[in-house]
Amino acid sequence: MTQFAHPPINQIPTSDPKVYAFSVAGHIDDDASEALAEYMLAAFDKHDKVNMLLDLTGFTGSDWDSMLDGDVIASRFKALSHVERYAVVGAPEKAAKMIEFMDKIIPVEARAFDADETDAAWSFVGTRPQVAPGAA
Repeated sequence: MTQFAHPPINQIPTSDPKVYAFSVAGHIDDDASEALAEYMLAAFDKHDKVNMLLDLTGFTGSDWDSMLDGDVIASRFKALSHVERYAVVGAPEKAAKMIEFMDKIIPVEARAFDADETDAAWSFVGTRPQVAPGAA
């Protein structure tokens, strides 16, 4: 599976092929939401279970109508049976509260982490970001 990159969403390489991590830097439009949904639907077809990490420390907002796209809706429903752990770093306060609430009612272990808790979020999903060869 190729690396996902659709500005403002970029995949963070990990050392575990069953952990999908993404960073958001900017505003998520309809096209980015749909592209990520299609990418994750393919990942769910490839793996029975995955963990996900979403870094929202650079997030500035999203188009609300993007949630109504068919692929976005399908990926969210499919995630309920394919995602074991879901970590969100730097979520806006309302979103963090929603994640904490949803953790109690959905079959996904979901947690929100503050921006200074990035290491804890990576531990929660069971891997680390993969460092490129020669990078330190």
